[in-house]
Amino acid sequence: MRLPLIALLASAALVAPASAATLVSQLTVANGTDLSGLAGVGQNRLGGFGSDLVYNAVDGLFYGMSDRGPGGGVLSYAPRIQAFSLAIDSATGALGSFTLEKTLVFTRADGSTYNGLNPQLLNGSKATLGGSLDPEGLALLPNGHFLVSDEYGPSINEFDAGGALVRTFATPANLVPKTSGGTTNYVDGRPTITSGRQDNRGFEGLTLSPDGKTAYAVLQDPLVNEGRANNGNADGRFSRNVRIVAYDVATGESTGQYIYQLEALADINDRVTGDFDANSQGRSIGVSAIQALGNGKFLVLERDNRGLSVDGTVSTEVSSKRIYQIDLTGATDVAAISLAGRNDLPAGVKAATKTTTPYIDIAAAMRAMGYQIPEKIEGFTFGPRLADGGITLIVATDNDFSVTQNGDGTQFDVCVDAGNTARVQVGLGAGCPTGYALIPNTLLSFRLSAAEYGQLIGAVPEPTTWGMMVVGFGATGAALRRRRRRAAVA
Repeated sequence: MRLPLIALLASAALVAPASAATLVSQLTVANGTDLSGLAGVGQNRLGGFGSDLVYNAVDGLFYGMSDRGPGGGVLSYAPRIQAFSLAIDSATGALGSFTLEKTLVFTRADGSTYNGLNPQLLNGSKATLGGSLDPEGLALLPNGHFLVSDEYGPSINEFDAGGALVRTFATPANLVPKTSGGTTNYVDGRPTITSGRQDNRGFEGLTLSPDGKTAYAVLQDPLVNEGRANNGNADGRFSRNVRIVAYDVATGESTGQYIYQLEALADINDRVTGDFDANSQGRSIGVSAIQALGNGKFLVLERDNRGLSVDGTVSTEVSSKRIYQIDLTGATDVAAISLAGRNDLPAGVKAATKTTTPYIDIAAAMRAMGYQIPEKIEGFTFGPRLADGGITLIVATDNDFSVTQNGDGTQFDVCVDAGNTARVQVGLGAGCPTGYALIPNTLLSFRLSAAEYGQLIGAVPEPTTWGMMVVGFGATGAALRRRRRRAAVA
């Protein structure tokens, strides 16, 4: 199958520029109260909104999305989008204040809210997706609607500007998690499921082509059976081969699948003091976000599972928080090709071309600025233009709502001191001791000069967030400004 909407000419190997972007500043956002109007512990917490991030130049707002919520799928939570504004210095790109403008809760066709509870707990069936939703990828359509990718399915849903379901795209059969007997199972992991996406490794990133016609969803890691363990068993944890799935937005049908290769584990281990095990290749290393540049080119955020989190502190072992540039031109459509039981690619199968060095090494840039490195750096988007023609690239983290659990599943709030040198666990909603606070959300601002940005996108028209969406989001932005509710967060 021919790859849609990309240049037909094969491109040369990508080479990252010597200077791609500069980290300007960091902004931490406390876990305040959102504007959902919901009550109960965690139900109105302004946390975890960095699972993905998009920017709309028309209303000047950023849209950050939560995942399934605190508790990792075992606590009731209504997944949502947080719309917020940022004070950004037009000369430097430095971040100022954060202001929450609106909270959008995802609702089903019958008007009920989606829930982050896993399908067994919510629906009483591991084979019924129902109203379970674990949103991880976000894109904005020209008509003002949202496209949202979900890890449980993995699936893609279209929601209107108010968060109400419009339709669900078709999920390719090879991605659906199934047991050896062919039964769909959205809850369990290996060895219960033997094909399809790994548990909690579904569609992690989502983006839209500049013309708005094609959506690209990327799995976080290889399929559960598309890899080979040291003992010869099929096991995706040992593989580098992650699938990018293209969709026709008009029909909601998939038009192709392509391979993105994670950085080799041997290369990662060369630069860390605590090596990753072989089964970490396709499990502890993964993709968190993707941004279409046009003409078959993308930026992809790849990260490890180390860093400041509800369960760990920053260490020198943090290795991969990197944005790579890739090109799908010439990549093989593998929709009908299985990689089960192998870590290499079949003869004649070509993966996406990828820069040998990162376009942006986020972890290295944060270290150079003296910032602590969060584990879940998960969303990024191009932000507003700067006065000199440059542009901002804003990165967001998912702080897991500052909630963790013990071995028997009891949930706790995690409180840290100002320097993250000490931490304590308290009951959900109990409040942190004096001198402690919940782990904040973090935003980073990178600056690209006009030349750097031009080099990145070449002759491609302005990306969706600046050009095409002007018409589609005009009315939405005007309405939002009329009824805007402001709640400043320190």
